[in-house]
Amino acid sequence: MPYAEGRTYNDADSHIMETRDWLANYIDPRLRDRLPPPDFASTGVMADAIGKTRDAAHWASVNLEANLMNLKGWDAYGASDPSERTRALDMLGFDCQLVFASIAPGQFWGSFAQRERDAEMLYGGARALNRAMADFCAHDRRLLPVGFVPLDVPELAEREIDEAVRLGCRTVWIPAAAAGDKSPTHPALDGVWARLQEANMPFMLHIGAGRIPIEPGYRNNGLKSRDFLGGGENVRAREFMQMHAPSEIFLTAMVLDGTLDKFPRLRGGCIEQGAMWVIPWLKRLDAAQDSFVRTEPALALPMRASEYARRQLRFTPFPTEPVGWMIEQAGAGLFLFSSDYPHIEGGRNPLKRFESTMRETGEDAKDRFYARNFAELMG
Repeated sequence: MPYAEGRTYNDADSHIMETRDWLANYIDPRLRDRLPPPDFASTGVMADAIGKTRDAAHWASVNLEANLMNLKGWDAYGASDPSERTRALDMLGFDCQLVFASIAPGQFWGSFAQRERDAEMLYGGARALNRAMADFCAHDRRLLPVGFVPLDVPELAEREIDEAVRLGCRTVWIPAAAAGDKSPTHPALDGVWARLQEANMPFMLHIGAGRIPIEPGYRNNGLKSRDFLGGGENVRAREFMQMHAPSEIFLTAMVLDGTLDKFPRLRGGCIEQGAMWVIPWLKRLDAAQDSFVRTEPALALPMRASEYARRQLRFTPFPTEPVGWMIEQAGAGLFLFSSDYPHIEGGRNPLKRFESTMRETGEDAKDRFYARNFAELMG
């Protein structure tokens, strides 16, 4: 019996767990010696399983039917093997699944100063990742590969979007950060957004490619604690409260600077950063438009600012968030189901948690959450 059944489930967030040489196997040979190794320390306790042998006898011993959602990281079924992932998707019961990288972007995407010095490695690494993601998903049309395209050098970003489309990527992960010394809404980036619109390909923002704006001193509080993954990402409660902030800033610019108006068929997803913050954000967008339109003429857009967000953007709630209440407050069209398989953060039973908050939610709104909003986002 599949984990999920009885309706269509489109999963807006899952991951591959990269092996040590995964990205190096796909990068151009002339760049291979310069590619830094993956930083497995960032994955905390999940890294304990890297390199373990997992043959048929192993999977038989762990009772996959009962424990599929309990196995996380490199211990999970289908974490790194494409054929296993197909079987895992059968067992999950999801109709399709976006597949993101986990740690490979960190091998080539760093601070602006580092990226500025080595654009060749930045975009060579991105192309290698896009090749690898497309290859992992190529055998199963339900697995939808997510590429990665930084915006720092606009003409190179345009080139890599074209290449991602050619490779078969279904969407691209764009860092939730300024494009070098430019806003992502600068006219120099219009070619990027035009290409995505023309290709009918949404962009994705995802945790891990935008600096959480918490000063280090806040961790010096005299209290004992460890981060969520046991020593890896350094996400604690106060970081959790702000982890969406880079994406909120990015999407605010996309709305208020008129980029979503200029490219009305451009769509974007905000993934694994929670979504409860979206409800007050919609109100604040309109308040900002009203308050500053006299001094910032570009805010005199044809529509209310929040209407662009509703028309073109979608968000994945955490399973700990009250999705039923969120739908009641903001409508049924904004939110997407996601499992985060096989990451620990997705939990062992996200469906149970989501359903527990939607006891009073109508079937049409549920269908939008589990399936139709995703289908619209993906075109």
